Amino acid sequence: MGKAGEKSIKHPIMDMEIAWRKAKTWLCPPYDRETRDEVQNLIDTNPDALYDAFYKELTFGTAGMRGIMGVGTNRVNRYTIGKATQGLADYLRERFPAAREIKIAIAYDCRHHSRAWGTVCANILSANGIQVYIFEDLRPAPELSYAVRHLKCQAGIVLTASHNPPAYNGYKVYGSDGAQVVPPRDKAIADRVNKTRTADIKWGGNAARIEWIGQAVDDAFIQACLREAHHTTTGKKELKIAFTPLHGTSIKLIPQALRAAGFENIHIVEAQAEPDGGFPTVKSPNPEEPAALQMVLNLADEVGADIAIGTDPDADRIGIGVRDLKGRMTLLNGNQTNTVLMSYLLKRWRESGRLNGAQFICSTLVSSDIFYSLAKEYETELKLTPTGFKWIGKAIGESEGQLEFIGGGEESFGFMVGDFVRDKDSVASTLLACEIAAVAKAQGSSFFRELLAQYAKHKLYRDRQISIVEKGAEGAKRIQRWMRELRENPYEALDGSPVTRIADYQRGVACESKEKTERPLTGIPASNLLIYHTEAGSKVAVRPSGTEPKIKFYISAQATLDRVENYEKTQVRLDEKIDRITAEMGIKSH
Repeated sequence: MGKAGEKSIKHPIMDMEIAWRKAKTWLCPPYDRETRDEVQNLIDTNPDALYDAFYKELTFGTAGMRGIMGVGTNRVNRYTIGKATQGLADYLRERFPAAREIKIAIAYDCRHHSRAWGTVCANILSANGIQVYIFEDLRPAPELSYAVRHLKCQAGIVLTASHNPPAYNGYKVYGSDGAQVVPPRDKAIADRVNKTRTADIKWGGNAARIEWIGQAVDDAFIQACLREAHHTTTGKKELKIAFTPLHGTSIKLIPQALRAAGFENIHIVEAQAEPDGGFPTVKSPNPEEPAALQMVLNLADEVGADIAIGTDPDADRIGIGVRDLKGRMTLLNGNQTNTVLMSYLLKRWRESGRLNGAQFICSTLVSSDIFYSLAKEYETELKLTPTGFKWIGKAIGESEGQLEFIGGGEESFGFMVGDFVRDKDSVASTLLACEIAAVAKAQGSSFFRELLAQYAKHKLYRDRQISIVEKGAEGAKRIQRWMRELRENPYEALDGSPVTRIADYQRGVACESKEKTERPLTGIPASNLLIYHTEAGSKVAVRPSGTEPKIKFYISAQATLDRVENYEKTQVRLDEKIDRITAEMGIKSH
């Protein structure tokens, strides 16, 4: 079970006919000559590429619209960007009919065409009578989230494909709360976009309604980060930091923010400091992939850094390397980083007398179970959400006026400190991580030892994520078959331990194996996610990615850590358990 199926370049005749008819409409105005020539070339020479470019429309997923750049309805280009923006403008006019003025903030990253498409968005929105605030140069996505709230906008847009490879670009939409849009608004926007024709787009622009923003918003954002993530000056001058923006937007703010917080010993990977959408020094600019952070680890060894930090192109994800018990630089996964950040925040809140039972933290369903223990230790509510920070933003919005938000994170290298930003934020997270490292060093400890202290207090959790890429229409079908097989023919045991519970968040039910009953899963939005739990405490979650052609597996195992000195031995034992589970399920990245 779980086999992906055979690859094929053949497509159903009816589907191919639909794709061909769509492509033919791109052979005349209003599409420009360059676009028409590219489409004609696909028709003449590459039917498979034509099919993938036109067989469907790009849709809003867990992080907006994202895809490969190129011609076609299933590609990111000025026309799909234009349709999305015109549809968004029409939606906002319908949603805010009595607004004296509708305002939108726009940011863009370093990717090819991002700046140009940001200008396209500004022109379309201003031509629709909307006031536009657009950053004068590339900026981190979390700063856009902040700017929406700071400038009291009804919406925001970021042109980015986050951590995806160079061929990708995308379009994130934010609501007035600074969080990415969620149901039913994302569907309402998508429906409005789908009703929009290319001929409906108002391309002209109105310069009087476009305002360029920059340093003033930067300064306000950095001050907000300092208020939430800067608690002490202890050890900051002595901490050595190695940093890389991976050719992305964080170079604009993180070095400034670190210096404003009192850090002086900052070393930047010069070969990766220049923004570049081709990402020439890495295969993929994703801090989740160890190869992407190799240069910053090398720099850390060269300068004797205590901590190494790398961010993805739009600066929402953060990767961290620290010294292990033997003094070697080692990369942490997202759950490990978030464990240390969360425990430190909770400790600070308790020490300052701010914990009174009216606070909460957030994590996602596929993240580590250690956050249950942290919430219990500090008598704080834990809210779980589906994967994607838009759901954490939604949880914050629903709790306003009732509960205070302390922090939240997900396993995919994202964390958020406080609620002044409503998206994962590497800027404030970097400040917090470096403060933890500085305080620990001053006290004769380290960031890594702080992690082990949490494992000894709670349990040692070992996590592994495996992503299997399945490109194109046929790949999407293979992913669907895999999910269906795991639902219809579930495993009864994994690594010799009985499966005690299977939670299906698409159906909204959990099957308790011992009782052979189904119970409703309440309070969590539906998503295509399946989670197996075993008697031994292992967990396997599986879901299709909402932004990439992948199926993702999250495998977790746990054990008691009796002594910090036994960490490596216990970790090896858990890794072997995860190896057995992945082999049993036939899960192998390719």
